[in-house]
Amino acid sequence: MNNIRPITEKDKQEVLEMMRVFYASEAVFSNGSDEIFSNDIDTCIKGSPYFEGYVIENEEDTAGYTMVAKSFSAEFGKMCIWIEDLYIKPEHRGKGLGNKVMEFITSAYTDCIFRLEVEPENTAAVNLYKKHGFTVLPYTEMKK
Repeated sequence: MNNIRPITEKDKQEVLEMMRVFYASEAVFSNGSDEIFSNDIDTCIKGSPYFEGYVIENEEDTAGYTMVAKSFSAEFGKMCIWIEDLYIKPEHRGKGLGNKVMEFITSAYTDCIFRLEVEPENTAAVNLYKKHGFTVLPYTEMKK
């Protein structure tokens, strides 16, 4: 049985380990740090109105995690849900969990615009997102 549930205190170490793997991979542009990862997890556990995290379960195993950030998009005139992280452990890939996560997120947040970042080389993720209606935006995002 597959399940997607909020991250709890008991998940903290396992989610931290998955974040280390995810952020060290070619799927992510920045490396992050344990301080950032711990803050992200703690923010999810404490119940932020802006940030939520979920554990993805497959049978009895923790198969991955996902995190979403909430904001408002003046560009689109509605709530914006940023899919910040979506990580599935290699041994659980190819089992439809990515599809289940995308369905979970898009059904949990209605009448929203959904955004995410993906490295173009991560073709499995690009194909998953396209399958769920995501398109590439024609501009560059910047940060300071």
